[in-house]
Amino acid sequence: MATAAAAGSEAVAAEGAGSGSPDDPLLQYVVLRRDLWTDLSWPLGSVVAQGCHAATAALWGSREAAATLEYCSPENIDHMHKVVLEIKSEVQLRNLAAKLSEAGVAYKLWVEQPEDFATCLATAPNRKSAVAPLLKKLKLCKGT
Repeated sequence: MATAAAAGSEAVAAEGAGSGSPDDPLLQYVVLRRDLWTDLSWPLGSVVAQGCHAATAALWGSREAAATLEYCSPENIDHMHKVVLEIKSEVQLRNLAAKLSEAGVAYKLWVEQPEDFATCLATAPNRKSAVAPLLKKLKLCKGT
């Protein structure tokens, strides 16, 4: 297991890219806390920045994994796919992180310091079939 230095949480090492097909693309999932903009009135730019931090840290934490190398390859760099989802609260976000850990899915839980305030989570690139079933209850983020 590789640890990620940014914001103090762990990223689990990715297992690899596996064989891909158009029906099973490499994806990176970003999960944002909905309460940041609905209850806590965070500006859109601040929420987007949190997602960017998590996505970048997840890529860096898995930089040697086959799936990440394929996702960031010169052939794919202009064709990256991300799915941005929303989750209701910090408790649910931390529960999702635990669920992903149990399933062996590589991710980065972005935690603002020194407040120890989890704002979002991003997976390392992985096949849709490996991660989507774990996220099926989450909705696409619409920001409204």
